[in-house]
Amino acid sequence: MAHLLGAESLHLEYPTRVVFDSVTLGVSQGDRIGVVGRNGDGKSTLMSLLAGRLEPDSGRVTRRRDVTVGMLDQRDDLPDALTVGWAIVGDREEHLWAGDPRVRDVLAGLVADIPWDATIGELSGGQRRRVALAALLVHDHDLLFLDEPTNHLDIEGVAWLASHLKQRWASGSGALVVVTHDRWFLDEVSTSTWEVHDGIVEPFEGGYAAYVLQRVERDRMAAVAETKRQNLMRKELAWLRRGAPARTSKPKFRMDAAAALIADEPAPRDAVELTKLATARLGKDVVDLLDVTVEFPPKTVLRDVEWRIAPGERTGILGINGAGKSTLLGLVAGTVEPTAGRVKRGKTVKIATLTQQLDELDGVRDQRVSAVVADKRTTYLAGGKEVTPGQMLERLGFTNAQLSTPVKDLSGGQKRRLQLLLILLDEPNVLILDEPTNDLDTDMLAAMEDLLDGWPGTLLVVSHDRYLVERVTDQQYAVIDGAFRHLPGGIDEYLRLRRERGAAPSAAGGVGSTPASAAAPAPGLSGAALRTAEKELASIDRRLAKLAGQVAEHHESIARHDQSDYVGLGRLTEELRALEGEIADHETRWLELSEQLEG
Repeated sequence: MAHLLGAESLHLEYPTRVVFDSVTLGVSQGDRIGVVGRNGDGKSTLMSLLAGRLEPDSGRVTRRRDVTVGMLDQRDDLPDALTVGWAIVGDREEHLWAGDPRVRDVLAGLVADIPWDATIGELSGGQRRRVALAALLVHDHDLLFLDEPTNHLDIEGVAWLASHLKQRWASGSGALVVVTHDRWFLDEVSTSTWEVHDGIVEPFEGGYAAYVLQRVERDRMAAVAETKRQNLMRKELAWLRRGAPARTSKPKFRMDAAAALIADEPAPRDAVELTKLATARLGKDVVDLLDVTVEFPPKTVLRDVEWRIAPGERTGILGINGAGKSTLLGLVAGTVEPTAGRVKRGKTVKIATLTQQLDELDGVRDQRVSAVVADKRTTYLAGGKEVTPGQMLERLGFTNAQLSTPVKDLSGGQKRRLQLLLILLDEPNVLILDEPTNDLDTDMLAAMEDLLDGWPGTLLVVSHDRYLVERVTDQQYAVIDGAFRHLPGGIDEYLRLRRERGAAPSAAGGVGSTPASAAAPAPGLSGAALRTAEKELASIDRRLAKLAGQVAEHHESIARHDQSDYVGLGRLTEELRALEGEIADHETRWLELSEQLEG
């Protein structure tokens, strides 16, 4: 593969710390790289260095002369006076951009609900972000750097963006480097992963699921003294292996190692025990919505909704922006009154909402973290065990030094974690999470999910983070056209229903006019071709199993062979290499067939 960009011995430091120390890496044609790491470890800084936005203190970044690079920053720098149309396509003639399938796809996928003649200054922050992303994607770049591209996109928008990036370049061409906390998106678009930590960049093969597997193996083999983090990642891996629908197509020869690693790992949650605990705290009655209708004239937001929430229920709620999800949760929380029907609440119900506004921290901004937590309970029940608030803080990534930090000086992610902890220490028995993933990196999201696994109450989640919804909830519902509908098939069923309704996969979830229609997705295999591909896939599985046995036999033969017989050892080694080469060829073909069948 042709080399596009390289970084050699990059060193960058600030007065208080070294960000990167002697980092060397490269990007080639066909690379699809996801970047992960803790907040503040330098993910965005690395992108800026590679894209030429930031100069290193020493070392250099080289780029092939004809390579075109595009970058989406976290910051929005679009001038307020520009119109949406001008910001995206500039002064290009309409017949030029309207006749381009890629441009039409981007416009339909990202800005279908935004008026073409509106100025940037009139838009919300989310709309501005989507316009900036559209302005980047309508151009033909060899290399794209995307910093948190899924921010302000709903589940449909994230699915559209993943599909667009997977089809944007032909196989083996173009390159993508993306920083995001959306783990489902990482797994969809990336074929390799860079972990940024402790001043270095460590490469891993595969997307997020493969990265988790290799990270657990790395920690185990190196016998690192990170037992807590290792156990947490094992739990994450167990869920990836067992439950996530999007991961069931991963190659069997890759997942055998995962199965061995998690053979004794329990399921993330003991659903029966949690339900018993929740029932003991709540009784049998939680909140019932009975034939509820909510109108905000002239619009009917919800119509004839019936939802009987059970003790210990864990439900994810889906829907486009403006569909009525917040209204539905307002009915549950008691902040919205129904126009018709009634809401029945159990006598012992105590509801708490994790909002996006951090309201819980307003009154304690000047206090130290330790003092804020000390004002709450001295012990807390988590996973059937009593833990102290200090132990809870540790599980959520707070160090001893950070305990003496004033709340106002915490980072956005630290404030978010402290907000969650304060809510849990109040011991509600119904918890509503409204976009809880903001400002959290992948490690902290895993820590938050681990904490919620042992929380004995009813959990209702609204989030555009597909991975989170699938990870912490047991069932999903959707608000569609004012109705509340159960989704036995989960998020995949929701996306199918949206497609069947003929809705353009708008990133904002809105339905509005667009200058162009979306390009139709490429059809998958069907008929005889489908049956042939399935037979070949099964044949490859059988052949790989046989080859694995032959490789094991060759390793034993080499070990038993006379070590002074160099000729014989050389022959056995050559045979082993031939077998390994055949395995690699079959694995490549396995992946090609899998992609065709998924299409």
